[in-house]
Amino acid sequence: MYRPIGALAVLALSTSALAQTAPQAAPAPAPVTAPNTVELNAKLAAPLPADQAAMKAHVLFLASDAMKGREAGSPEFDIAAQYVAAQFYAAGLRPGGDQGGYLQTVPLVSYKAASKGDFIWTGRGPAQPFVFGEDYVPAANGAKAETSVSAPVVFVGYGIDAPQYGQDDYKGVDVRGKIVAYFGGSPARFGGEERAFFGSGGTKAAIAQAKGAVGVITLESPRSAKVRTFGKMAEFYATPRMTWANPDGTGKVDAPGAPSLGTVSMVGAAKLFAGAKTPWSKVVKQANSDNAKFKAVPLVGMVTVATKTNFVPAASSNVVGIIPGNDPVVGKEVVVLSAHLDHIGITKPVKGDALNNGALDNAIGIASLIEEAKRFTASGQAPKRTIMFLAVTGEEKGLVGSDYFTNHPTVPLTSIVADVNLDMPILTYKFEDMVVFGAERSTIGPIVQKAVAAIGVGLSPDPMPEEGIFVRSDHFRFVQKGIPSVFLWPGQKGPGKAAVAYFMANNYHKPSDDLTQPILWDQGVRFVDANYRIAREIADGAQRPVWNSGDYFGTLYKGPMAGAAVGK
Repeated sequence: MYRPIGALAVLALSTSALAQTAPQAAPAPAPVTAPNTVELNAKLAAPLPADQAAMKAHVLFLASDAMKGREAGSPEFDIAAQYVAAQFYAAGLRPGGDQGGYLQTVPLVSYKAASKGDFIWTGRGPAQPFVFGEDYVPAANGAKAETSVSAPVVFVGYGIDAPQYGQDDYKGVDVRGKIVAYFGGSPARFGGEERAFFGSGGTKAAIAQAKGAVGVITLESPRSAKVRTFGKMAEFYATPRMTWANPDGTGKVDAPGAPSLGTVSMVGAAKLFAGAKTPWSKVVKQANSDNAKFKAVPLVGMVTVATKTNFVPAASSNVVGIIPGNDPVVGKEVVVLSAHLDHIGITKPVKGDALNNGALDNAIGIASLIEEAKRFTASGQAPKRTIMFLAVTGEEKGLVGSDYFTNHPTVPLTSIVADVNLDMPILTYKFEDMVVFGAERSTIGPIVQKAVAAIGVGLSPDPMPEEGIFVRSDHFRFVQKGIPSVFLWPGQKGPGKAAVAYFMANNYHKPSDDLTQPILWDQGVRFVDANYRIAREIADGAQRPVWNSGDYFGTLYKGPMAGAAVGK
């Protein structure tokens, strides 16, 4: 699953969101400490019912040390993709990828800052070069090898335009042809999912581009400085990121017309604000508030920024299998069931182990996808609508594989009616409820309610709305195309809260997310059952899903279902 927001909100959302951030650059591989072989073999010897054994078998392979953490672009990921393709074939799925096969090639590109760049501020006095690591840190531009911008600067608070929250940080200023400077994050009063969405660097840059800005600068704040010092940010300024590649070898970014030029420290910001109507001292004091409201103000002078970016091409694959719909009317409509196959590979060692196996994140999601496919074909009842089983690459790089697929779909995008996503179900306890992110946003909600009731549990509200999980996994790339989508997790009633908290604190994105965890395979079967029921109901339903009237994401994006919300 893509990186959490939580305590890192101010920092993570100040850079590049939904965006193309890659895991931190891996050091030279360290020796990998294998699990206790005797103990593990003893566990493997314990007999399981066939459906549980099948799930475990998939995870044993995908989360094995031999897969080296399945990082997108690695040979081991390619092996994992071939495994999934073989399982799709064995389950009776038809190929849905490129050239009659199961794989859809995803061209990738890794990019990073190639130099410390130049950042020059010219106010009322002589030109003043900013100091790298003290005043500014440059940003890589995934869309261009060389970036050069010279323009006046306008401070626009959080850089958010959200009428539903009474927030227009651009009010009273014209930023056409200018650079905008803003703080990362978003006000605490925003709803959890919208807070994450508007706090993301990608969203902010897209708003700036739509307003006519030619570049964006993120300002350090007192809050972000507590999460990560500016010196630490400078230390990692050349950390590679990844996105999918355009034909010319550059990367796809959210707002190529308003590139991120870098981050300016509070020390540098004080220089930028010299002579401004609103002094920096007042702005930085306001920035300490959870719900700060800033007044947009043009700054004095010009900023000239020049940066260089290095690109390294790579490649990976999505895996696509299909069960054709048998209905003459709706058979060409497609219900997508998605899960990400990649994990974060080799990283900094933890207790001598540097290999991140990714058992729960997300080998078990892929195992669920495969087993769900087998349920459909074993049922002997073809779905009315077509079902697509989609294992994507690059989720950990910023939802890259799903973004590529929704921009290069192997079926007409207008035919896709829903996405049900499977990402990191924590199955170390007997779950007593389920959480379905996005259920309340569309007519998928009642379908979900019926499905979870059928397996004997209830539907609970999001227990961690501050994390904005709805915008942080692969289903959101479908939402961005206007397609109703949901994402399921076991809930946190009973033992769930402690189990989820333990996993997030001790195993999430760590080498300990492996087969030594107390995974309950019978709960995996229940999880598959719930997802199967949801997908079957959508596939065989009389009506395709639509957004609920007034839902923010349902009205924001112009896609196949734009304007088709309930009540419209």
